[in-house]
Amino acid sequence: MTTPATTDRPSNDRSPIEGSDSGHSASGRAATGDAASGRSKSGHSASTSGQSAPGQSAPGRPDSGRPDRGRRAPGRPSSGHPDPGRTNAPEPDRSAIEAALAGLPRVVDLLAARAEEHDRDATFPYQGIEAVHEAGLLTLTVSPRYGGPGGTLADTVRVLAQLGRGDASVAVVTAFTLLRHAEQARSAGWPTAGYRRLLSESRRGPALVTTLRAEPGGGTAGTAGAAGADGLPATVARRDGDGWLLTGRKTYCTGAEALAWMAVTARTDEPEPRVGTFLVRGESEGLEIDPTWDQLGLRASASHDVVLDRVRVPAELALGLGAPGSQDHAEAELARAWQDLALAAVAIGVARAAESWLVRFLSQRTPANLTEPLGTLPRYRCALGEIEAQLIGAEELVEGLAPRVDRGEPDAVPGRARPRCWPPGPPRRPCSRPSRSPATRG
Repeated sequence: MTTPATTDRPSNDRSPIEGSDSGHSASGRAATGDAASGRSKSGHSASTSGQSAPGQSAPGRPDSGRPDRGRRAPGRPSSGHPDPGRTNAPEPDRSAIEAALAGLPRVVDLLAARAEEHDRDATFPYQGIEAVHEAGLLTLTVSPRYGGPGGTLADTVRVLAQLGRGDASVAVVTAFTLLRHAEQARSAGWPTAGYRRLLSESRRGPALVTTLRAEPGGGTAGTAGAAGADGLPATVARRDGDGWLLTGRKTYCTGAEALAWMAVTARTDEPEPRVGTFLVRGESEGLEIDPTWDQLGLRASASHDVVLDRVRVPAELALGLGAPGSQDHAEAELARAWQDLALAAVAIGVARAAESWLVRFLSQRTPANLTEPLGTLPRYRCALGEIEAQLIGAEELVEGLAPRVDRGEPDAVPGRARPRCWPPGPPRRPCSRPSRSPATRG
């Protein structure tokens, strides 16, 4: 059964984007009654017991600890939109980034306090997303030329690993929004008016956005895109006057019920089909959410199916239409590197939280036949050591690779690296390892 989109989300007027709209300051805007930043199912509210309402300070979260929304980088104008068509990357605003990162521990504690409840009840964590937004983390990768801090991939994996410790669902939803902002910072693919609208919504409250590629039977969450028998998306865009009508179904749509914008991949119905991305508003007429998602540990991510029935998209919001396979492969490879490392960072955060729980359990659990906790037994201490070693290895890999991607090292991005054996040489004999006797095996 599908449920229509609604717009009863609570609003929040705190702005993580400074300098992105001419003549307006983050601290001087009045609160609005409609956040226009997403959708929620009937009966869901961001103001539930145990946490403060949007715009109020939660216990232990003094306002002085929040990033300074009025701070701007030296040499950057305090108002006005730089040209979104520029593709040269400005320097990140490290002071703004560090200010946002300073709020991470408090945000993680808030997420952890209700993560179990949201996963058990499959309720979307609106308050958790609000906390991430208010700390300036949801827009960390917005480019400085749009008034954002310009967080790098290294900053992104650092944030997501910590958020994963608190609530995996919030971390995954955050990840896809950060990835979309990062993609815009690199390629400026969104039209000026559309992206400014997204940033404007981000000043009023969390504005979630993600790309919808996967389709039933054609892939899993995070794949490059589901395809039909002909290798093209099954979702179809048909010309209608000066716009397009989208029809199809997308699956694994992270944060589906709360998305402000959806970047939907589709094919045209032309004799020679073109493939592109269509920007769809979350509350568009003809768009419905089919609640198919019930994944243990990620129930709160609301990664349901999105059903599109003749959803109208203006012509200017149809991006990158071209022949199949004509897309920018270098950008696609870089986007995949960002996504792979971002989601790996979330998984590492989840694993760290599980390890912490296990350590507490083993240090407190004393069976009736023992006089000391389980954690004192060599077998458990050995197992904990192996877990720790593997987590350190994973962290070193992700945290070491992310800065290399930021620096543009060719062999850091899959698909750009040369084979290890380049140039090809004579065939090598397989390595044979001498067997060891039982006495020498470690």
